[in-house]
Amino acid sequence: MAAGGGLLDPSGQLRSTIFEEMTALARRTGSANLGQGFPDFDPPAEMVAAAVDALHAGHHQYAPIVGVPALREAVATHQREHYGLDLDPDGQVTVCAGATEGMTAALLALLQPGDEVVVFEPHYDLYGAVVEFAGATTVPVPLLPPTFVPDPDDVRAAFSPRTRAVVLNDPHNPTGTVASREFKQQLVELATEFDAVILTDEVYEHLRYNGPHEPIAQLPGAAGRTLTVSSAGKTFSATGWRVGWVSGPRDLMRGVTAVKTYLSHSAAAPLQHAVASVLTSPAGFYERLLEDYRERRDVLVSGLHAAGLNPPMPAGTFFAVADVSDLYPLAGVQDAEGLAHHWAETVGVVGIPVSAFVGPGNRGLYSDWLRLAFCKRTDVLRGAMAGLVASV
Repeated sequence: MAAGGGLLDPSGQLRSTIFEEMTALARRTGSANLGQGFPDFDPPAEMVAAAVDALHAGHHQYAPIVGVPALREAVATHQREHYGLDLDPDGQVTVCAGATEGMTAALLALLQPGDEVVVFEPHYDLYGAVVEFAGATTVPVPLLPPTFVPDPDDVRAAFSPRTRAVVLNDPHNPTGTVASREFKQQLVELATEFDAVILTDEVYEHLRYNGPHEPIAQLPGAAGRTLTVSSAGKTFSATGWRVGWVSGPRDLMRGVTAVKTYLSHSAAAPLQHAVASVLTSPAGFYERLLEDYRERRDVLVSGLHAAGLNPPMPAGTFFAVADVSDLYPLAGVQDAEGLAHHWAETVGVVGIPVSAFVGPGNRGLYSDWLRLAFCKRTDVLRGAMAGLVASV
């Protein structure tokens, strides 16, 4: 698992994740932590109040393994109202301890040693860690900078009779891109041809800036072979609550639930009730959320432009990436990782090199790219960008 997640150093010794390393660097230097993707502001007040109410209502014991009925019903209602997807909350929705557990349970339920899993690099490190743990093999397809779109020929070449699953993260961390309909249609066609399962990580579903989110499960032929994972953490600024869910066809969900049973048993009962209370909020709630993040995004992107960079405009998530190679001469460094450390020590800004999300084979494609998170207070973002601009 450590090898698959990139947690072994060149000597084979265990090291911490890149997120922990850069967060520790931010603490040590007093820098604005634009590396790790957690908000520095509170969740919606009504959700916090609902959690307090749930505690006083006596929800202190184990929740059902599949999740409290109120949240499973809320997930089904959410999927129907937002995307027209019909789910039975009894059998097609399982609540997990965050999307992390949902992705883990899904992959472990699907994979046998020798299987292959198509993934798109750069990607969240969890995917490779779990695939390797299961004895399967990742087959990486690069998202080619600066647009971070894969070559369709590369996508087709990645599939084989050994392909058991393909993992799609949409909107995409770390690049902030949104998968095109053509790309998703190709994945459905290939998954159908090779009888593979589509596992889609949609934790940023409500952070898409140009039009509504379009789940791959909506496409013809997709729903019967797609497992969809999401969570409350990113949408509701509550990454520490660890409440997520998996939904999909009954035959696949039975395996997910069986594995999840022996991971956490159940997510925190009072927090499940609290999430259920806000998940089916009116459309205006999600519109205000998006406008709030759009403002944060624009502060960050305009600051990067003022510093002489030309980042692609994020179409989704709360991350932006930038080719920072033009700043190497000023900093006396040779890659984005070196610049990230230089910024922490001299500018007061911490980001994460995109190469940390990539295996050895494709790492060179991204050595000049840095990821910055804009899920921070606007005053923090403005101060970070002012410091960056003053340094160049």
